[in-house]
Amino acid sequence: MKAFQSLLLVLLVAAIGIFGAQWLGQESVRALGEVIVRAGDHDYIATLPQAALAVLIAALLLWLLWTLLSTPFRAWARHRRKQGRARLIDGLQALDNGQWQRAEKLLQSAASDKTVRPIALVAAMRAAEAREDNSSAGQHLQQLADADPHLHALHSAERWLQLDKPLEAINALDLPALQPLPPRGLLLRTEALQRAGRAEEAYGQLGALRQQQVLPASAVAELETQLALQMLDEAGDVNALAARWEVLPKSLRVSPVAVARYAQRAVALNWADVALRSIEQTLDSHWDETLVTLYAQLPVDKLDSRRASAQRWLQAHPSSPALLLALARLASGQGQWAQAEEFLHRAIAQGAGAEAWEALGEGFAAQQEPALASECLLNALRERRGQPVQPIQRRNLHQQIQDQAVAEERDAHGYPRLPG
Repeated sequence: MKAFQSLLLVLLVAAIGIFGAQWLGQESVRALGEVIVRAGDHDYIATLPQAALAVLIAALLLWLLWTLLSTPFRAWARHRRKQGRARLIDGLQALDNGQWQRAEKLLQSAASDKTVRPIALVAAMRAAEAREDNSSAGQHLQQLADADPHLHALHSAERWLQLDKPLEAINALDLPALQPLPPRGLLLRTEALQRAGRAEEAYGQLGALRQQQVLPASAVAELETQLALQMLDEAGDVNALAARWEVLPKSLRVSPVAVARYAQRAVALNWADVALRSIEQTLDSHWDETLVTLYAQLPVDKLDSRRASAQRWLQAHPSSPALLLALARLASGQGQWAQAEEFLHRAIAQGAGAEAWEALGEGFAAQQEPALASECLLNALRERRGQPVQPIQRRNLHQQIQDQAVAEERDAHGYPRLPG
């Protein structure tokens, strides 16, 4: 079939040539114009189509001559490119196999081919870093600056981060010629901003990271939480703290971890009312044991209002060890040791553990009862070691039963439910 097509093509070209030659030989062609070329004492006269055809044939002959003369050079260039790619492949395989020196040598040789020079230099730098030759790695990185400025900026930023110099990494990525940054550049800049203490700027890049799909959705969500918490910690005043809190998504603002961090920073900025209110609102809608513990431990006065809130929560969560321990601490802060002791015994009965035993021992020590304090502290030690605790001499069986008793819990329809 191909031979038949070739024959038809040859016949078609021959027919076009025959008809063209006949047409060029007619007198009517002279009406299109004539071209006169004078060389010495001779004049060469041809019609315009004949002259155009002659020029075309001359150009074709020159192209064929140039092709013949340049064939050896092009063959040599193809041979070099083929060798360069072969060295690149061998070098990458050696790098994957852990043959660092061989890989670096092959990749450095492959970098002589301009088409593969950037990737070869990057791989050679990886090989040098793998054998901890920072000098050679730096040389490869410097050569990469001329081959591919974008790759040079990315790997420079990566090396600055490895050296724990995030500001230099940011400067390397913020060059105007590199904008807009590729996805990996955005990720590196976000990490650099986070490590440089500029979490608010890093948080602003989360939208671009999601759009570029640099990380899986779960990793982006985890990064968002980290940046949000750091952003709250870095707030310099109450206005900045409030503004940063408002930009957080609602799902994060009801997170106990975020609420705790917000409250702690608010207290540090002498914004105690907002700190307490944020915890109270969260606990009213989403109960969390760690948040209750923080509520009692905040270095804020207002013990009466805090204890009133805790007493109100106790009606809905009578078996919460964290809440009972928080009530004990608040009562102790008010100087009401007898009530604090009762709450501590109830907390221990509900599983508050070593922390409650330590608080009870400290309370007995403050009340000048060293024997009981020693028993409590010894029980705290047993709790931490996973050993069974011993009841203290002060509590009889009836009191221990009362400690373990909790109010019955009922659901919205009035039916009893199991605690917790």
